[in-house]
Parts: sequence; structure tokens; C-alpha cells
Amino acid sequence: QVQVVESGGGFVQAGGSLRLSCKASRMITSVFNSDTMGWFRQLPGAQREFVAGINRLGSTTYADPAKGRFTISRDNAKKTVYLQMNSLKAEDSGVYFCNKVETPGSWGKGTLVNVSS
Repeated sequence: QVQVVESGGGFVQAGGSLRLSCKASRMITSVFNSDTMGWFRQLPGAQREFVAGINRLGSTTYADPAKGRFTISRDNAKKTVYLQMNSLKAEDSGVYFCNKVETPGSWGKGTLVNVSS
């Protein structure tokens, strides 16, 4: 039912970097290749929010907090979506999830990002 597995989170200092991976191994290939995939996050005490998205053509969209610091990419051959996060801030700390954007499936466990000041 859950079609993605997130990984790559960890504990880093402010200004550091992390590279998150979203492996959609259980997602039908045609669905993965045609759908917009995205990263979302849930900060402590807040609702889940959109972070970045990438469509089938590689066009990307970023939420304001991610602009200039985060880069989303996809590798269709590996059915994997990445989120390169640079210049991390303490306020980036939270649980990061990946999913289809237009028609989200079940949400996975996410991967925890903890940025210390």
C-alpha cells in the first residue's frame, strides 16, 4: 500500500547538508514516470507542508523556504527521487516525506531531519 521509502535524514549542524532519497520501488513504473513527485515535511507542531516537486519532464517547483537551498531531482531508471538540502537551518528540522503530488498515495514513515544551531 505504501509505495515509497524515505531515507537519508540525520542529525546535522546548521549550515550543513543532507541528501534525502525516496525509493518508489513498489510504485508502478508508468505511474512513477508520468506523475509529479514531491517532497513534503512536517515541522514540530505544524501541519505537513509541500517542500519541492518535480514533474515527468524534470521541471521543478519549490516552496519559498527551500528556494536557493534545496534541489529536487529524479532518476526514473532507479525510480528514485532525491532532495539535496544545503545550508540547512534549525527551522528545517522535521520529518520529511515523499509522495505523488497530484494524487498522493499512502504516506510512509518519512525520514527525520534534525538540524542543530
